[in-house]
Amino acid sequence: MPVFKAKIRVALLIILVIGICLVALYGFLKPISNGCIMTYMYPTYIPISSSESIAPVKYGLYLYHEGWKKIDFKEHIKKLSGVPVLFIPGNGGSYKQVRSLAAESDRAYQNGPLEQSFYQEASLSFEEGGARMNFSEFHFPNQYTTRLDWFAVDLEGEHSAMDGGILEEHAEYVVYAIHKILDRYKESYDARTRGAAASGSLPKSVILVGHSMGGFVARAAVIHPRLRKSAVEIILTLSTPHQSPPLALQPSLGYYFQRVNQEWREGYKVQTSNTGRYVSDPLLSHVVVVSISGAYNDYQVRSKLTSLDNIVPPTHGFMVSSTSMRNVWLSMEHQVILWCNQLVIQVSHTLLSLIDSKTGHPFPDTQKRLAIFSRMLRSGISHNFKRMMQLPSKDSISTPVYSTKDSTGSQVLGSATCPPSIQWSDDSLERDLYIQTNVVTVLALDGRRRWLDIQKLGSNGRSHFVFVTNLEPCSGIRLHLWPEKDKSTSTLPLSGRVVEVTSKMMRIPSGPVPRQMEPGSQTEQPPPSSVLWLGPEDMRGFRFLTMSVAPRPTISGRPPPAASMAVGQFLNPEEGKLEISPWLMLQSTFSQKEMMLEEAHPLAVQLSFSASLGLLPVTLYLKTASCGIDNSGLLEEEAGDLESSRLCKLRCFPPVALVYDDTCGLHIYPNLNAETILVDSSPAHWGSTGHSERTIVLLLVDPHCSYKSCIAISISAAASRFILLYNPQIVGFSITIVFFALMRQAYAWDLDLRIPSMLTAVESNLTVPSHLFFLAILPIFFSLFLSLVMPQPIPPFASFISITLICYVFANGLIAILILVSHLLFFVAAVSHIFIKTRWRRWEQTFIFVQWFTNLSSIISSFKLVRILRGKPVLATTLAAIILACLVHPALGLIILLFSHAVCCHNALCSFLTALCRSHAQNESYDCKSEDYDGPDQVKFKFDSSLNRTFHSGDDCSNSPDSSKSFGDTQLDLFHHRHGLLILHFVAATMFAPSLAAWLQRLGMGESFPWLLDSVLCIGIILHGICNSKPEFNSFFLPLTVVPIRKVRLYFIYLLAGYWSYFSGLALAPYRAIYAMSAIGGISFALQMFQRSYRGKKDTAYDSRKHSHRH
Repeated sequence: MPVFKAKIRVALLIILVIGICLVALYGFLKPISNGCIMTYMYPTYIPISSSESIAPVKYGLYLYHEGWKKIDFKEHIKKLSGVPVLFIPGNGGSYKQVRSLAAESDRAYQNGPLEQSFYQEASLSFEEGGARMNFSEFHFPNQYTTRLDWFAVDLEGEHSAMDGGILEEHAEYVVYAIHKILDRYKESYDARTRGAAASGSLPKSVILVGHSMGGFVARAAVIHPRLRKSAVEIILTLSTPHQSPPLALQPSLGYYFQRVNQEWREGYKVQTSNTGRYVSDPLLSHVVVVSISGAYNDYQVRSKLTSLDNIVPPTHGFMVSSTSMRNVWLSMEHQVILWCNQLVIQVSHTLLSLIDSKTGHPFPDTQKRLAIFSRMLRSGISHNFKRMMQLPSKDSISTPVYSTKDSTGSQVLGSATCPPSIQWSDDSLERDLYIQTNVVTVLALDGRRRWLDIQKLGSNGRSHFVFVTNLEPCSGIRLHLWPEKDKSTSTLPLSGRVVEVTSKMMRIPSGPVPRQMEPGSQTEQPPPSSVLWLGPEDMRGFRFLTMSVAPRPTISGRPPPAASMAVGQFLNPEEGKLEISPWLMLQSTFSQKEMMLEEAHPLAVQLSFSASLGLLPVTLYLKTASCGIDNSGLLEEEAGDLESSRLCKLRCFPPVALVYDDTCGLHIYPNLNAETILVDSSPAHWGSTGHSERTIVLLLVDPHCSYKSCIAISISAAASRFILLYNPQIVGFSITIVFFALMRQAYAWDLDLRIPSMLTAVESNLTVPSHLFFLAILPIFFSLFLSLVMPQPIPPFASFISITLICYVFANGLIAILILVSHLLFFVAAVSHIFIKTRWRRWEQTFIFVQWFTNLSSIISSFKLVRILRGKPVLATTLAAIILACLVHPALGLIILLFSHAVCCHNALCSFLTALCRSHAQNESYDCKSEDYDGPDQVKFKFDSSLNRTFHSGDDCSNSPDSSKSFGDTQLDLFHHRHGLLILHFVAATMFAPSLAAWLQRLGMGESFPWLLDSVLCIGIILHGICNSKPEFNSFFLPLTVVPIRKVRLYFIYLLAGYWSYFSGLALAPYRAIYAMSAIGGISFALQMFQRSYRGKKDTAYDSRKHSHRH
C-alpha cells in the first residue's frame, strides 16, 4: 500500500508539471500588443577596411549613412567630424540593427531638440549625487551643433549568450574597433587639414551602445587591458543582462560574468597603496553606464538582470525600465526595443543632448552626463511615485525663478516655472470661482480662476491634494499657492510670496482622445495626461490654492467643447487604501473577487497586493456602475439607459492605473477597462528584499462616479511567469534531486539491499516529513542563516519558503518525467533487441541482406583496432571522451560518456529480460531460446510485460546482508546504477548544449580550443562516469592506519553535492553544480588510484561484497 501511494503521488505530480508547462507555453505563445510605431530609414553601410596585418579577419566594422542618394565611400569617410558612436549587436544579432537608432539620430540632428514642456522632470537623487549638482548650469541648446557618426561591428551573428569564449573574442574585437574608429578620425582630420585650416578637434572617446549581450561586451571591453585610457566614457545598454547570463548553464560563461563584474566593482574604488595611502582616482571614475530594460514583455532578459546594483555605483549609472521612460511608457520584446520608434527617438535625443555645444564633444563631467540621462530618460511620475506613496513628502516647495537665456541663446533650466512668453494676464480671467466642496471640476477652457481654501477643504485629515487633467501646464492651466494675507509676516509684496506649483504636474501617458462629432458638441471625457500630488508639507504656510484655466473663445456662440477636463480633490490617503492578501488573490483563481467604489470615493485609490504581481498577475476589471443620475429626476428606465450608453462617459474621465514595483519601476495603464496587471519583478529569490514582494496599484478614478471592480488571477500569465522567473532555480534543483537519488542508491548498496530504481529513489525524496525536511527544508533555513551572516538582504520568510518548495517539487516532477521517458526507451530497445536476436539465425537463411550484414560485421570485427577497442572498452571510452572534451568541445566528450552509459544500461536490461524470459518461457508470448544467456534457477518476481514490473519495489529487496543474488538481480542492479549516472550526466551534457550549438555555428570560421575551465570540469565528470561504473565503487576502503576514517562512502559525498547544487539553484547559478559533479569524479579517481597502489600489499582493495551467480 505505501508503494501504491508513492506511485499515485508521483503520477499526480507528473500530471501537474505537464499541465503547468502546457499552460505556460500557451502564455508564452499569446500574441503581444506593444503599441510601438515602426521606424523607417534609407540605410547605407560603409565598410571600414584595414590594411593592418594584425586585424581580425573574422569580424567587420561598418559606418552607417542615412539617405537614398549614392555616395562615394572614401570621400564620405574623409569627412568624419561628428561624435563617434559604436553599436554592438547582441546574441545572434546583426550590425544592420543599428539602422533605427542611426536614422532617428540623423533626423533629430536635422530637426532640432524636442519641444520643451513644463511638466516636472526627473532629477538625480541624493545617492546619485543630486545634492551636489547645480541644475541652473544645464544648457539644452535650441539646435544641435554636432551630429552622431554611427558605427557598428559585424560579429557574424554568433551566439554570444551561450559561450564565454565567444564573449571574450567579441570584447577583444570591440577594443580593436574602438581604436580603429579613433584612428580613422585622426586620418580624416589630417586629410582635411592638408593645405587648409580645419575647425574642431579630434574625439578622444567613443560612445558605446549595446543591445542584449552587446551591452555586456561593451563593459568587458572597457576593462580590457589593451584599451586606451579614456577611450570610452559613456555606455548605453538596451535589454542587457548585467547581473548574470540569461542561460547560466556553462561554467566558463558564469565565470566570465563574475570576473567582469568583479573588475567593475574594483574599478570604482579609489586606488591605494599597501599602506592605505592614496594613489589615484578610481580607474572607471570617468565612465557612466545607463541600462534600459524592456520590462515584462521581454522574456529573454528580465529587468532584474538588467540592474546595475552592486556593479556600478549610483553616482555613475542607473537602470530605467521602458515602461517608465519619458515619452515611451511601453513594454517591449527583446528585439522590438531596437526599432520601437518612441524609444529610439528618446534615445537619439538623449545622446545628442550629451554633446557640449561649445566643444562638440560629450560633457567631461560625469555628474552632468548622468543628470542629462536622468532628465531625458526618466519621467517625473516614475521618479516621484515612491515619494507620493510614502507620505508625507520629504521635498518642500521652493520659490521658483523664471527660465533665462545665456549668451548663446540657450535656455537655462533653473527652478522650473512658466516663462513670461506664454503667461496670460489676470485681466483676461473672466471671474473668480470659490470652491466650497473638496472636489473641483473643470470641463472646458473657460478662462476662470478657482480658489480653494486649504484650511477649510483640507480639514478632517484631508491634508493631500490630488489633481488630474489633460490640460497642458502653463499654456492650459496654472496652479499657485497663496499665503494668508492677515497672518503673513513677510515684507515681500503678495505677488512675491505666491508660489507657482504648475511645474509639479507630472506627465502620464493618455489613451486615445474621443472624437468630436461636430463643432460645439459634447464628447466623452478625455483621458488625463498629467497628475499633481501635493502633500501637507508642500502646502504648509499657505492658505489658498488657485487653479487658473486659460481662456478660449467660443465657437458660433456655443459653449466651448468638452474636450478639456480637470478634476482635483482634497483627500485622506488612508481612506483610499485597500489591502489585498495572497489568500484573496489565490481565491480569485476560482471565483472573481468584486469590490465596490461608491460615489464620492477618493480620487486616488491605492490597492496594495501582498503578493507580487510579477508572480501572480491579476486581471483587473473596472466598470462604471453609476454617475450620480439617480437624483437627476429622470425615469429609472431612461436613467438606466443613459448610464449604460452616454451620460456616464460624458461625466467621468477614463480610469488610470499606476503600478509600481521596486525592481522595474512604474507601469501605467491608461483607459483602464479590463487589463492584466503585470510587473517584471523578481520576488521570493534568495537575496530579494521585502519590497519586492508587494505591488502597489494606484487607481485614478473620477470621484463623481461609482465603480464596480473585480480581480482574477491570470492562470496562463502566472504559469509563464513562474517558469520565466525560476527556471535557473529549477535547473539547480533538478541536479540536486538526481544527486539525492544517487545517494539513495549508494546507501542501499552499502546496506546490502537491492539498488532501487531512480524513480523509486525520487519517490522516497518526496516522503513527508522525514526525507523532505532534511533534503529540501533544512537547506532553506540554512540559507536564511547565511543571509543573516552575509551582507545581503533577508528574503521574505513565508514567500521564500513557499516558492522554494514549489520549485523543488516541480523539479522532482521534471526528473520523474525524464526517468520515465528513458525507462520507456530502454525497455523498447531491449525488447526489440531480444526479439531480433532470437530470430536472427532464421533470417540469415531467409534474407540475403541479413547474411551480407553478418559477413560485413565479421570483417569489421576482425580489424586489429576494433579488437583492441573491444578488449578495453573503458580505456577507449575514457581516451575518446577526454580528447574530445579538451580539443574539440566539452559536450562531445560528455556525449561519448552518455553513449557508454546507454550501451551498458541496454546490455544489462537485455540480460535481465532474457534471464527472466527463460524462467517463465511458458508464460511469455515470444520465444526466448537464446543460447547466449542462461536463466536463473529461482525467480523472485513476476514479469507481466508492463514497464513498471521490470523495476523492483521495496518488497522485493532483500533485507539480509548474507543473501545471494541471481544473475538477473545483479544485472538489474547494474542497470539501475548506470541509469542513475546516465541521468546525471545527461543533465550535465544538456547544460553544455547551448555552447555546442554556438560552436557548430562557428565551424569553419577559425574556431579556437575550449575554455580550460570547461574542459577540466568535463574531465572530472568523465572520470566520475568511468570510476563509478560499477555499484561496488559506491564505497572505498582506505588502508591507512594513520587515517581515522577507514572507509569513504560515496552516498555522503552525493549528499554534500546535492546540498551544493541546492544552494547553486537558490543563487540562480545552476552552472555551479557542474563543480560538484567534477569534484566527485576527481575524488573517485584519486581514491581508486590510491587503492590500486596498495592492492598488492593488502588482502583486499575494496570493502566489497561477494555476489553468487547461480546458473
